[in-house]
Amino acid sequence: MKIFKHLHHYSRLNAVQFVTFRTQDSLDAYLNQLIGSDLEMSKKQWRIDQYLDKSREGAYLYGNMICLLAAYLKSLESDFYDLIAFSIMPNHVHLLFTQKTGLSCLMQKLKGESAILLNQALGRQGKFWQKDYYDKQIRDERHYCIAYEYIKNNALKAGLKDADKRFYGIHEEPQL
Repeated sequence: MKIFKHLHHYSRLNAVQFVTFRTQDSLDAYLNQLIGSDLEMSKKQWRIDQYLDKSREGAYLYGNMICLLAAYLKSLESDFYDLIAFSIMPNHVHLLFTQKTGLSCLMQKLKGESAILLNQALGRQGKFWQKDYYDKQIRDERHYCIAYEYIKNNALKAGLKDADKRFYGIHEEPQL
């Protein structure tokens, strides 16, 4: 089985990025098989996302954990990115943002600090996030709209009862 140890990440200041990362415990035999497959990267990531939407493996992000992670994601905005949208799924996260710093630096800070916060809140230890992440630089307005709508509708399409609490977007009115 071929496993990708390091994916190429494209980082450019002021680029709009779509990023997905998942919990370490969400990885199972099926996901490892998908990751090691020869599928084109965009098709592979789509299949991974579809599987994660239904999987209960590594699903820690419910209730207060959604609020905790959402507040943390928003707190990075002034220094690291301009946040456009995010969706916090039970075992993975989708972000859309304009990059203000190097992508690897941003992701290291985001995943490292949020892992500490979430582990403490959940009373657990160990790796929280999978080491790697998927990123795709937005190419044009059409691509931007597709990514934004995907993030906006991800929790709804997955049938999550708390979908309204899982999405944040600058083009939306906040839920009261």
